Amino acid sequence: MPKRTLVLVFIVAVLLNYLWELAQAPLYVGLENYNAGVFWHCFVASLGDGIMVLLIVAAGWIMKRGDWFERPSIAGYVVMLTGGFLLALFVEWLGLHVLRRWEYSERMPLLPALRVGLAPIAQMLFLPPLIFRTVSFFSAKR
Repeated sequence: MPKRTLVLVFIVAVLLNYLWELAQAPLYVGLENYNAGVFWHCFVASLGDGIMVLLIVAAGWIMKRGDWFERPSIAGYVVMLTGGFLLALFVEWLGLHVLRRWEYSERMPLLPALRVGLAPIAQMLFLPPLIFRTVSFFSAKR
């Protein structure tokens, strides 16, 4: 996979995840009111999200090889969704229950059995396919 593609995946991932992070910020304690600190916090979180998307790329490349996300099969989507779900679950569980880096406001919908927020799980289910589609679109234009 060309380095340029990986850079483009990371940039698009950070941009789209930044918008999602801003939208879900009020679901976290201390981020209910938008200010400079919230914008910075969301930007830093989106950098981590970009790394998570690169990990999904790596998992797909190991399992499917080549251009697996540019022309995904059912198996490609399974890699995206499974990887996104497991990474989001791990990061949320670790940050919430182990490291106690954040906590949810009463507005955060929860996955009851797992006791993690639905919004960050949905983020890593919906955004990676959109990111990969966007990158594929721009790569095809070159």
